[in-house]
Amino acid sequence: MSLTLDLCPTVLPLTAMSTPLEDAMDTLIRIFHHYSGKEGDRYKLSKGELKELLTSELTDFLSGQKDPLLIDKIMKDLDSNKDNEVDFHEFVILVATLTVACNDFFEEQLKREGF
Repeated sequence: MSLTLDLCPTVLPLTAMSTPLEDAMDTLIRIFHHYSGKEGDRYKLSKGELKELLTSELTDFLSGQKDPLLIDKIMKDLDSNKDNEVDFHEFVILVATLTVACNDFFEEQLKREGF
C-alpha cells in the first residue's frame, strides 16, 4: 500500500481537519468534488465544470484576463492524458502552479520594499 493511502484514512480524515494545512487540503478536495461530476465522470472536471470552478473560485485570477480562449488554453495545458477532462491530479497542478506564481510575486514585492 502506498504512503498516501496509508496516511489518508488516519492522519487526513476528510471530516475534521485540525491544522491549517490539513484544512487547506480538505478545502481543495471538497471544492474539486463540488464542481466535478455534474457532466460525465463524477471524478473529473469537464471543460464547463472547469470554467465554473475557475470563475467561481478564482475570480481575482480571471478578472483581469481578456483572452476569450483562456479556459480552452488552461484545459489544454492541464489535460495531460488528453481525455478532455481534468482529474484531481491535473487540477492540483493548476493550484500548485498558481500558488508558486503568487509566492514568487509576493517575494519580489518584499525584496523591492527592502524586506
